[in-house]
Amino acid sequence: MNTFQTKKNGSVRIIGGKWKKRRIRFQGGLNIRPTPNVVRETLFNWLSNHINGANCLDLFAGSGALGVEAISRGAQKSILIDKERKICHDLKRNASALNAQQFEIYCAEALHWLDRCNHKFDIVFLDPPFGEELIDRSLKKLAEEQIIKSGALVYIECNVDEQSNSLQRWRQIKQKITGQVSYSLIELQKPS
Repeated sequence: MNTFQTKKNGSVRIIGGKWKKRRIRFQGGLNIRPTPNVVRETLFNWLSNHINGANCLDLFAGSGALGVEAISRGAQKSILIDKERKICHDLKRNASALNAQQFEIYCAEALHWLDRCNHKFDIVFLDPPFGEELIDRSLKKLAEEQIIKSGALVYIECNVDEQSNSLQRWRQIKQKITGQVSYSLIELQKPS
C-alpha cells in the first residue's frame, strides 16, 4: 500500500489554558504534522502578552492545534482554514466537543481564501505543508491584502532547509530550531 494512502488516527494534547490536557483528535494520512508540544509551548510563551483577546488565523490548520491552543489561552476568535474536507470535518467535530463558539472553520484553499478575506487579524499561524513554497506566497498575500492589523504577529514553521525569500518586508522577533523544524515570530515592517 502507498504510504500516502495509509490512514492514521492521531490526537494532540492542549498544553495550556482552559482546555489544558484535553485532546483534540484527527484522522488523516502522513500529511498531518501537528506542531510538537515543545514548539507550541515556546510559541505561546512568545505570544503570552499578545494572545488575550486576539483574533487569530490558522491558515493551514491541519490538526487545528495552533488555533485551538490560542482559544484555550484567551484568544477571542480563531479562524481555521484547510482545503481537505475530512480535516475540516475533524476540526468542526473538535470545536463541538470543546463546546467552543470562538471558531470559524472554512474548507478552502488557503491562498484563495486570503483573496476574499474581509477579517483583520492580530496573530497568524503559518505552518503549511513543507517543501511547497507556501510560506513566501502566504507572506506576500498577508502583506498585500492588508488583513493583518498594525503590529500583528505572524508565526512561521518550516523545515530547516526551507528559506523564505519574502522576509525583507518583515522583522524577525524570535527564531528557534528544534530538530528539523525552524520556527519564527515576525511582524510586518512599517513603511519608512
